[in-house]
Amino acid sequence: MPPPIELNSLGPHDSRLRMQTIVRLRWFGVLGQLGTVLAVYFGLGYDLPLGWCLLLIALSAWLNVGLRVLYPGRHRLSPAFATAVLACDIATLAALLYLTGGLENPFALLFIAPVTVSAATLPVRNTIALGILAIAAASLLVAFHMPLPWYPPAVFAVPWIYKAGVWTAIVAGMLFLALYTARLSREARLMSAALAASELVLAREQRLHALDGLAAAAAHELGTPLATIALVTKELEREVSSASGMAPHIAEDITLLRSQAERCRDILRKLTRSPGEQDPHHVSLPLTQLIQEAALPYTSRTVHIDITTQLSRGGNGADPADGREPIGERRPGVIFGLGNLIENAVDFARKKVEVSATWDEAEVSITIADDGPGFSPEIMDTLGDPYVTTRPSGSRSGAVGNAGRVGAGLGLGFFIAKTLLERSGGVVTLANQPAPATGAVVKITWPRSAFDLPAHTAVGSSAELAASL
Repeated sequence: MPPPIELNSLGPHDSRLRMQTIVRLRWFGVLGQLGTVLAVYFGLGYDLPLGWCLLLIALSAWLNVGLRVLYPGRHRLSPAFATAVLACDIATLAALLYLTGGLENPFALLFIAPVTVSAATLPVRNTIALGILAIAAASLLVAFHMPLPWYPPAVFAVPWIYKAGVWTAIVAGMLFLALYTARLSREARLMSAALAASELVLAREQRLHALDGLAAAAAHELGTPLATIALVTKELEREVSSASGMAPHIAEDITLLRSQAERCRDILRKLTRSPGEQDPHHVSLPLTQLIQEAALPYTSRTVHIDITTQLSRGGNGADPADGREPIGERRPGVIFGLGNLIENAVDFARKKVEVSATWDEAEVSITIADDGPGFSPEIMDTLGDPYVTTRPSGSRSGAVGNAGRVGAGLGLGFFIAKTLLERSGGVVTLANQPAPATGAVVKITWPRSAFDLPAHTAVGSSAELAASL
């Protein structure tokens, strides 16, 4: 069983920033700075210290060249190294702004960019350090800077309150974008990890189905020796019948051996059916049997919790025109999802869990109710999202034996179950028991058309089942 996947946040030694990504972003910044400086100096005719500005831009460009030469594009930077590179960008931007008017320069808002990149790719403490550096640089530029280039002899000057407003806007924008980007990045990582856990569960189910292919291959290989056995026993049976003085029990043993060989060949013929000729008993699954298979592991191994099942026709109290019990397709994902919900109910129940099913001509529904504490109102709206759980990390009820379950205690179990059930066409709804009773209620509802097998398949399966009994 694969280990649980847990990804709550980036650790102190984790980084998602690749060399190729940061080099491309820095080239974009270098070209933008160069184009802006040249346009202001030559296009608008503003007098600014062009040499010093070009020197700073050239240093950034040479740093980019050095990074590209020393490291391959797919190299993943360490958090400390990536933080140092982004700190250099902040320092370069601060020096350029010092030469061109400080916070009076409209490009001062670019202080936000390095901090936002850090929030998306680096641990929190590195982002905080870069944010402090950017705020400190912006604070110094309020008082210390060269005049903003302007048409002579006029001097562009703004009151200190305007500079304070620009500083406040930069800091507020930096904090907002950093927090927003970090939150989005974290949710993307959590969703990616949760989907990976779902794929692990589905891969396990697919490996179980792959055993059908192995059985077919084994049946094919065993077909030839069984045919030989049947032929030899047939010849022996013929010789025994024509011989005199042969012990009767030998003839009976040969006949028995031939009949068992024929029986083995019949079993192998069933295993080698094509997918379109699958055994109806295996393909179809009545609603009763679906609930029994999902609840069986917990019914047989749970001592202190009483699990009861109840089925009724007509969700609204009236029998439908077609009272036939719904017969659906055997879907491992549906069985796994129901089993996970029953397991959760057993974990939180005090004494009993009730699994009830109703159906009518329009829909089929299964309700799982327990007498535990119920769903907390704080998580009712978010339960079903990945990594939302009410149990401590890694804790499961020992009564059911859940060691090794994917996502145990991480909030992935319900997410996986809900995903599998909704993929089958069902709708999962959550509620609490009406007062004064306590406990959680989970209801899964399928449209009758999405749950049922085609009528001729279901009828044929029921007829064969009746005939076999």
